[in-house]
Amino acid sequence: MQRPIPPRIHVLLARDTSVAVVIRRGPSRHTALIGWDRKTDKFKIGQWLYGRIYERRCDLSPNGKHLIYFAMNGRWDSAEKGAWTAISRAPYLKAVSLFAKGDCWHGGGLFRTPTDYWLNDGLGHELQKEDQSLQRSTEFPWHEQYGGECPGVYYIRLQRDGWRLKYSAPDGKGGQMTVFEKRVNNHWTLRKRAHTSLGRLAGRGVYFDTHELFNSRTEEVVPKLDWEWAELDGARLIWAAKGCLHSGRLDAKGLHGEKLLHDFSPMTFEALTAPYQ
Repeated sequence: MQRPIPPRIHVLLARDTSVAVVIRRGPSRHTALIGWDRKTDKFKIGQWLYGRIYERRCDLSPNGKHLIYFAMNGRWDSAEKGAWTAISRAPYLKAVSLFAKGDCWHGGGLFRTPTDYWLNDGLGHELQKEDQSLQRSTEFPWHEQYGGECPGVYYIRLQRDGWRLKYSAPDGKGGQMTVFEKRVNNHWTLRKRAHTSLGRLAGRGVYFDTHELFNSRTEEVVPKLDWEWAELDGARLIWAAKGCLHSGRLDAKGLHGEKLLHDFSPMTFEALTAPYQ
């Protein structure tokens, strides 16, 4: 009997505050947003979407107040045209700015400041609703381009947030692997391998990440293939694996003090309303 596939977890960290948003997907057409206070490690459900949120085309404003996301529910005759980019009040989905897309090319965007954002426009959106307190910038936010889909937003976000792009090369299976690094301390470096595959593996999409820890003093490599997301949060390391969020610390001897922060596996779909109009 096949074991159930755990939910996929991706996290967006606010750069200037302790706010974060967890994007939980599973089953494939059920996506939840969960607010996370990284000071207290308390979690609060935001809203569910019966559809797909493209987490690699999302971003959280530096102050943690607003979320920009790209979503698809396939209702092509709706006002949102079945796929849309929205800006909401984190960790909710209800749009304060809404841009109908109608396809899954491009979409999503990045925050340049708490109130200034760039829209991954590509072939264009149709403006449905706009929050006048937020300003759209037409200036491209990076010096390199990575196409209009997920890497075109995700790779920019990673480098903006301190990841160094080491190299990109064919993975030998018809796809591409792009390696990013972030220094943890004088001993350890966190490596993120961003994969672009031709097919979909069980529990993974076309785009997925794996990780490893590299000790520059001893040249030891510690594979963390089940870490689907990982990042530094101050002095601690945080990562997602098998539907759970964990934390720990790295010293000269390695990873220790591992702690389970939250298990998102038991969650089920709920029709929830955002607490704003």
